[in-house]
This record gives sequence, C-alpha cells and structure tokens, in this order.
Amino acid sequence: MNRRLFWKLCLVIALGSVVLFWVIARVAWQTEERMSFIDAEDQRTLRHYAEQAETLYRAGDHAALQRWLETLQQQEQTWAAVVESEVRPLAGSLSERFVESFTLGRDLSWKIHLYFHENPIMDIPFSDGQVRFLIQLPQRMRPGLYWHYAKLLLQLVVPLVLMLIVCLVLYRHLMQPLSRLEQATRQFSEGRLDVRVRSLLGSRNDELARLAETFDAMAARTGQLIIDQRQRLADMSHELRTPLTRIEMAVSLAEQGADRAGLLERIRSDCAGMRRLVEDALTLSWLENERPELRDENLDLSELLDSILDDARFEYPDRHIVCQLPDSAPLHGSSSRALGQAIENVVRNALDHTPAGGQVEVSLTQEGDAWLLSVTDQGPGVAEQWLERIFQPFFRGAGERAGFGLGLALAQRQVNATGGSIRACNRAAGGLLMELRLPHAGV
Repeated sequence: MNRRLFWKLCLVIALGSVVLFWVIARVAWQTEERMSFIDAEDQRTLRHYAEQAETLYRAGDHAALQRWLETLQQQEQTWAAVVESEVRPLAGSLSERFVESFTLGRDLSWKIHLYFHENPIMDIPFSDGQVRFLIQLPQRMRPGLYWHYAKLLLQLVVPLVLMLIVCLVLYRHLMQPLSRLEQATRQFSEGRLDVRVRSLLGSRNDELARLAETFDAMAARTGQLIIDQRQRLADMSHELRTPLTRIEMAVSLAEQGADRAGLLERIRSDCAGMRRLVEDALTLSWLENERPELRDENLDLSELLDSILDDARFEYPDRHIVCQLPDSAPLHGSSSRALGQAIENVVRNALDHTPAGGQVEVSLTQEGDAWLLSVTDQGPGVAEQWLERIFQPFFRGAGERAGFGLGLALAQRQVNATGGSIRACNRAAGGLLMELRLPHAGV
C-alpha cells in the first residue's frame, strides 16, 4: 500500500528535528562567541587605567601610584597592581617568540570563558614592555552577564518557535486537501452534484489524494443515483398517469351505468400493468443502487432456455421460434431467477418486434470460457444512435406504445449482476441481434 503521506511526514519531522538541533547549536555557539569578548568601551577604560598608572610610574611618585591603585580597587571592587616582569632562564635559552608573547594575565582582545566563576587577570603592558598593569576584570565589565538568560532562551523559546513552524507547515499540508474536501462535501449536500475534489489537489499523490478520489467516486455514483431516481420518478409519474386516467374514466362510466363487466376487466388490466411497472421499477432500483452479485447458484442453461422458449411459444403462437441448443450447458456461479427473467425479457422483446408469421432465432454456443446466447428477430431494427439507449429505463423507440420500456434495462442489470454482459446490434439482413455473454464460472 502506498504510504506517501506517512513517509512525507516522517521526512519532515526527521529533517525538522535535525534542523532544530543544528540551528540551536549554531545559534548558541554564535551567541556565546559574541558574548565572550570584553566590550570595546570597557577595553578603552582598562587601557586608560593602564595609561594613568604608567604616567604615575614614569613620574617616580610611587606613593601617588599606590594611592591611585587603592582608589581604583575600591571604585571597581577589584584588585589591581603594577609589576615588573623579567624572565630569566635557569637552563636553556628563551625563544624570541616566547619573550614577545609572554604575559602575566590575559590580553584585552582574548576571549573570556563564560563558564568560569572567577574573573580573569587582565595584563596591559607599559610602553617599555617590562612593566605591566595587572587588574582583575571588574564584574561590571565581565562579558556574558546575560548568558544564562540567553541560554534559557535558546533552550526553550527557539525550539518552541521552530516546532511551531514545523507544526504549521504540517497543518497546512494536511488541512489544505481536507478543507477542500469539507467544502466539496458541503456543496454536495447543498445539491451541487457535479462537485469534485481530486482535480483541485494538482499533482499530489498520497493518502489524502486517494481519499479525494474515493470521494469523487462516491459523489459520482451518488449524484448519478440521485439523477436517475429523479428521472425514474418523473418517468414513472408519466407512465402511471395514463392507466390512472383510464381507471378514472372507467369508474366514471361504471357510475353512469355503462357495461360494468367490461369496465371492471379494463380496470383489472390497468391495475395489473401498474403493479408490473412498480415491481419492475423497484427491482431495477435495487439492482442499480445495491449492485448485487447474483452468483450463488449452479444451473443448466439449456434447461433454462427450454423452459423459457416453451412459455414463449405458448404466448406467441403466431411466431416461429427456431433454437439451436446443446444438450447440456452447465453454468456455475449464476442465478436462475435473475438470468431467467433477463433472457425472458430479451426473447419477449424479440417476439414483440417480429411481425406475425415471422421468425425468432435463438442459439447457444460455447466461445472460449463463456456461453454466447444469440437472439435474432425480424423486426425493423434500431437506429444506430439508439443501440445503447435501448438499455435505459423507460426508453421506447419511435412508434412504440406497448410496454413501459423497462424490459431491456432490467435484462442488462440482471445479466451484469450474474457476471455476464449484453449488447445489441443491427443485422445486415434486417432485424436486431441481442448477444448475451455468460462466463462458465460467472467470472
């Protein structure tokens, strides 16, 4: 089963998590890097202190230098001193690079470790390079005073914002098709039977796209059923109007004292016709709405045809029925009732359109894995543009007045329900040929 949406969500969440960790680490590193250096203004202040100390030192007034140092230490709440530095090797020799880079404390341009509790000693050499001004970095000048708040911000706020962005992306990705589906469902419930969703999702091909396809299939079938039912209701109303009118007229004539026996026979005939119409219409609606599979019976097609043709000969004594049937034609996974009614309607249709004295041919042959039943009449045939429409309910060709136009519609649905198919075509010699293809095992 295709799980494109599942893998897409997994990919987004996995990449989102990786990006989240990377962004947090990157931002934390850059923030710590920027906060690890002494501010430029504070660096200028420390250098100014060193210049003042050097001025007093050069003047030779050590007492004044001592008082100034005491005042500075009290003012900045720190420790400060002026010292001489001279490195003399006890063994070996000192390299020039070591002498040049030798310090007693940290240079002002160096990074300050934010995790150390003690403030570092800052070393600012005098102009001769031998005497140095040392001062423990005042607390007010320590960089990263707000590092703990920034760290808390990076650990809580940034992940929350990024996860909200990922959730928003996923939400929009999921809700876009769902909102379209909701909108289509609302429109469909309001009577817009032609609304569809799949075309609105573009090239998307995941579980939600398949849900849209399922909705479209459901909407297409439901919409067609509603349209068919409306049309069926209108057709039935039209068909019932005529016999009801005749019944009303017969009742009126009977009330006036006319031939009541003949009128009662006319009423009985019209009532029987309306009952057949209602039964056939209900059966047709059931076949179209439920689309059942009537394949739970094994039968002999030759025996079924013999019974149907015997009844047809009795009912149409003025037509000739010529049949070519095998001795046995086993059919598995079918329905004798549904198939019998379908074949009876096809044969009856052929006999109705064959003039008196004419001939109807019925043949059953084996073709591959199916039985091919052919019924040929000698009627006028059907116009080519109507060959498909004759299987629609209540369809009657020009000049037809008998029947309700449900026989072939029922026959097609019943044959389909048993796993077969039916088609109609005109013969070159005249007349209509109906072919029923019935798989041996109801495939």
